[in-house]
Amino acid sequence: MAHASPRPCIVEFNKLLGAVVGMKHHAVVVSLCKQMEFLGIPRDAYTLNILMNCFCDSHRVDFGFSVLGKMFKLGYKPHLVTFSTLIKGFCIKGKVAQAARLFNEMVLTGFRPDLYIYTTMVNGHCKIGDSSGALRMLREMQERGFRPDIVAYTAVIDSLCKNKFLTEALDLVSEMEGKGIQLDVVTYSSLIRAMCSSGQWSEVNRLLNEMVSKNLKPNAVTFNILVDGLCKEGKISTALGVVEMMAHRGIRPNVITYSELIYGYCLRNEMDGARKVFDSMVNHGCEPNVFSYNIMVNGYCKTKRIDEALKLFHEMTQGGPAPDTVTYTTLMGGMFLVGRLSDAQELFEDMHSCGQIPNLTTYSVLLDGLCKHGQVDVALELFQEMQNNEMEPYIVHYNIILDGMIEAGHFEAARKLFSHIFIFGLKPSLPTYNIMIKGLCNEGLPEKAYDLFRKMEADDCFPNNISYNIIIRGFLQSNVLPRAMNILHEMVNKGFSADASTAVMLVNLLSINEEDQPTCEKSRALG
Repeated sequence: MAHASPRPCIVEFNKLLGAVVGMKHHAVVVSLCKQMEFLGIPRDAYTLNILMNCFCDSHRVDFGFSVLGKMFKLGYKPHLVTFSTLIKGFCIKGKVAQAARLFNEMVLTGFRPDLYIYTTMVNGHCKIGDSSGALRMLREMQERGFRPDIVAYTAVIDSLCKNKFLTEALDLVSEMEGKGIQLDVVTYSSLIRAMCSSGQWSEVNRLLNEMVSKNLKPNAVTFNILVDGLCKEGKISTALGVVEMMAHRGIRPNVITYSELIYGYCLRNEMDGARKVFDSMVNHGCEPNVFSYNIMVNGYCKTKRIDEALKLFHEMTQGGPAPDTVTYTTLMGGMFLVGRLSDAQELFEDMHSCGQIPNLTTYSVLLDGLCKHGQVDVALELFQEMQNNEMEPYIVHYNIILDGMIEAGHFEAARKLFSHIFIFGLKPSLPTYNIMIKGLCNEGLPEKAYDLFRKMEADDCFPNNISYNIIIRGFLQSNVLPRAMNILHEMVNKGFSADASTAVMLVNLLSINEEDQPTCEKSRALG
């Protein structure tokens, strides 16, 4: 077309580009647009919108804005399609706040959002789990005179269900039905998932019967939701019955179905059953994916059957799905569980050489495993490596190191690290305070521990049962019985109770100091 004489008009070029976009060949469209520019073929606003759409669909909304700049440079004014494309690009990337800003700017410049843009914004909020934002946008859509369709309603209902706002989701269902919009299989599946998650099996049955009465057939997604819910409840035999029902209805169990069954067996530590499902999956021509393998590896690690976990791992490296970060992290955790520290560290090195990047969970597993096996110095080197690699530790990583230091008797080093938490702008969590209070008590400094105990409340981090038991044991260890008893009464008044260790210490001391506490007070204190 570019070399034809006479050269076709831009409309013909746009038709070609539009057809290629329809086939999802975005890279081809980008290449063709570059060739058009190189050959001096003028592009109109429609061409540039097509190019912008390709970039946004390819998760490159930044390039989409570059096209917008070119539009302005060429004297073209953005259309509603231009804004909707960029808004969609932000939503695809999960950048809904930026999408909302652009949406507001669009309205301020005089454009009236259409149904497509509102639906895009609703889906964007749902994608990031912001069900209240999605519902707000749905209401705004209605206020502007648009009638949300089944897709928009279902997206919001699904988001509400996932956030456990069942009442609001059911209210929206009633609203839909009141407007004559019938629920489809996708809507029912969302509701069934929510009911399974909350253990409302009578409601699950009601919804399934309602579907049948409306001649709606459950699909693979619906059945997988049922299998998943039943497996998590430990109802494996019932879940197997659902799989048989799928087969009878001509719906072939897929990799998700089998993986959910495997997970159900693993939850019950029934690894032989899990392995049987895993093998049957292969025999039925359904190839396990990395997720399936990871479930099996995790199950074997939890039950300390490390050699079988390793066998699966080697299967993955020799023709199966390539092990990912989760695989390596899980297997390292298993190695630490059975005391194979060198194997865990070797896996960490192999992970790097295979191009798998450790994530924050990987570092948590390594730090925790090293500290629990007395390798605090090695853990500290790894902790430093995290920071050197520009992977800022979370408070959980500080907690692991602090606890490891204190258990190893390095309290002063732990105290210094604790002060760094504030320097780096992190906020200590409840476990952080509990660890440090325990450290001070171990050092025979219950008064300083008590000061920190009160400070945590001032920092909006309120003591729990563990906190109270630690500080009480600290005073008991130092034989400061009156102070321990005062805190004990406070603990009981807040609804907490002494744990076994505290109770034993308390009984032993009270038996020596009976005159300090009447018998009735003793029994009340012990909860």
